[in-house]
Amino acid sequence: MSENILIKLYEILQKRKDADPEGSYVASLYKKGAGKISEKIREEAEETIVEGIRLEKSPGDESIRKALRNESADLLFHLWVLLAHHDIEPHEVFEVLENRFGTSGHAEKAGRPKA
Repeated sequence: MSENILIKLYEILQKRKDADPEGSYVASLYKKGAGKISEKIREEAEETIVEGIRLEKSPGDESIRKALRNESADLLFHLWVLLAHHDIEPHEVFEVLENRFGTSGHAEKAGRPKA
C-alpha cells in the first residue's frame, strides 16, 4: 500500500477531465459540476455516519467495520473529485492539516474568522 495513494488518485482524477463522460464516471461528474459532486459527498458522508453509529453499537461486528471502511473510502474519493474539479492540489490540503497539527481543536476553531 502506497502512502501516496491520495496523490496518485488526484493525478488520475485530473486526467479524467479529458475523458469522455460516457465512458468515465468521474468525467460525468465533472460535466455535471460541483453541485452534483457535492451531492455525492453528502450521500457518502451520510452513509459513513450511519456505519460509524452502527459500529459504536456493535464494535465487534466485522461486517460493519468493513462497511465503514468502504463508505469512508467512497467519501474520500468523492471529496478528492471535488478538490480536483477545482484544481485544489493534495499538498494544499496536507499543509492545512500540518499547520493544525498539535493545535487543540477548540483553540483552532476559536481562532477561525467569524462567518
